[in-house]
Amino acid sequence: MNGILMAVMAAGALLGGADRILGGRLGLGEQFEKGFMLLGPMALSMAGMICLAPVLADWLGWVIVPLYRLMGVDPAMFGSLLAIDMGGYQLSRELAADPVVGSYAGLVASSIFGVTLVFTIPVGMGMTAPEDRPPLARGIMLGLAAMPVGLVAGGLMCGLTLPACLRQNLPVFALALALFLGLRLAPDRMVRGFCLLSEGIKALVTLGLALGAAEALTGWAILPGMAPLGEAMEVVASIGVVMLGSLPVAELLRRGLERPFALLGRRLAVSPQSLTGMLVGLVSPLPTLVMLGDMDSRGKAAAGAFLVSGASLMAAHMGFVLCTEPELLGAVAAGKLSGAVSAAALALFLTGRPEAERTH
Repeated sequence: MNGILMAVMAAGALLGGADRILGGRLGLGEQFEKGFMLLGPMALSMAGMICLAPVLADWLGWVIVPLYRLMGVDPAMFGSLLAIDMGGYQLSRELAADPVVGSYAGLVASSIFGVTLVFTIPVGMGMTAPEDRPPLARGIMLGLAAMPVGLVAGGLMCGLTLPACLRQNLPVFALALALFLGLRLAPDRMVRGFCLLSEGIKALVTLGLALGAAEALTGWAILPGMAPLGEAMEVVASIGVVMLGSLPVAELLRRGLERPFALLGRRLAVSPQSLTGMLVGLVSPLPTLVMLGDMDSRGKAAAGAFLVSGASLMAAHMGFVLCTEPELLGAVAAGKLSGAVSAAALALFLTGRPEAERTH
């Protein structure tokens, strides 16, 4: 399966490269370039945390390991509070008592809950227009409610039993419930709090990158125990190679589904832009958030719910998994897609159809 997927990505890279050479007539060359240009932002958000992961695991181990063991949970699950590509994977692996749980926490749980915690909520709620925040917040709440579907599906495919998967996710479920209640009762305060969290993580990542660069240039370890910056950049580069092909493939998929989305949108009573936004969200949540203004309120809630589990599957997350533990790509894809589809279905079920639709 991974071989077929890599062949598809390779074909996307060849098509994108050829189109760029020929002047970008098909629009695929632009996606090819975008995949390469994302190397810089990815390195800024990932490399520093990857360097710091061994040190953070050592520092946090004194508190996190006994606390999580007291709850009967592998300490690796603490890493799921960070995004998969912002140190979540490395921290999970460093803290893990069981390597299987370490991989599960760092790849499946981090790519669902960690991304929601440190990216989708602070960035999504922070960058959207005030009138779009209520339906987006409702969608995120419903996405959190459906998140266990993805976490369990991914856990089962990682080799965990159902009871073990549920037990390991107890801290995640408790924090998700707190987020649900916070978004419902005090959404503005939650946004401000998560923006501060985002700024704190940005400062920590920048510090790690600066310290890693200084060590790489001089050989002097200002903070002993850090992972070499060169190793972190290898991870970033591997993801970038996958994105050279995945973005052109995603663009072709989006074009091919325009007409089916128009038909499906009429049946579901949502605008085609909402369905397109969900598909685009599998590549990056940012364009989906920008498109919210063109969606109806029902579609905004469904798109927000979809992003909780589905964000970035076909780009950064796929690339990350393929360059770390490619054999678990199926588990990550199953977890993210099942959670995303379940969340969108729940949002559509609980969000009323437009009045004009109900009168027919």
